[in-house]
Amino acid sequence: HLADLPKNLGAVSDEQGERFHQDLKVMEARYQEKIEEDVQSVKSEIGEVKGEVEGKIEEVKDKVQGKIEEVEDKVQGKIEEVKEKVQVKIGDLEKRLSELEDRPINFPSNPDLTYSRPTVKSLTFDGQTSWTVFKTQFDVVSSENGWNNRVKSSQLVAFLRGTAAEVLQGIPSDKLTDLMTIENALEARFGDSHLTQFYRTELKTRRQKPGESLRILAANVERLMSLAYAECPQDVRDSLAAQYFVDAIRD
Repeated sequence: HLADLPKNLGAVSDEQGERFHQDLKVMEARYQEKIEEDVQSVKSEIGEVKGEVEGKIEEVKDKVQGKIEEVEDKVQGKIEEVKEKVQVKIGDLEKRLSELEDRPINFPSNPDLTYSRPTVKSLTFDGQTSWTVFKTQFDVVSSENGWNNRVKSSQLVAFLRGTAAEVLQGIPSDKLTDLMTIENALEARFGDSHLTQFYRTELKTRRQKPGESLRILAANVERLMSLAYAECPQDVRDSLAAQYFVDAIRD
């Protein structure tokens, strides 16, 4: 029996080792299963948190978008309100301008001043400068000197030079003392009345270009004003220019 003892001990040892390995595998499997359960639980929690966060983000986005649209509506409403007021103001100014343009200019004729000499001795027109500017200067001199139409016509003829004087060749001799005939002939040749509507339309549609400074825009509006409303009083021109400038600025 003692001789068989080592064999029996070896068998017991092998059996215990095998059982230990099996227990170890079971523990390892349970541990792995526990880890997988924990991982799935964490993933599930992450998914829930992510869903809540995304939901909050969408909620915030909706609120922000709603606020943006509300502000845009208010701004657009203000813009339309300002535009409407500006258009009304421009309409009033244009009506006033039209009334001023249609108003006849009657300078009182004073017999004592009928044949006074002009106060601007250098006043001449050769067709190379602006007819509108010269006409304005001529009207001022005529008013200051109290000339009647007959004297105005003779003085106007005397002020003409070069190509402007050549216009007189196309006027019948019996009409050379008629002020309106002479002025109409000069207007037809050198005036820019046919461009007035074009310049006014350009003013109404003028908008600030990308990258264009306000200084350049203002200078261009002022130039168009001088062309479109040359015979308009300065205060009216300034008011109109301000309105057109505001309307031209980019929103």
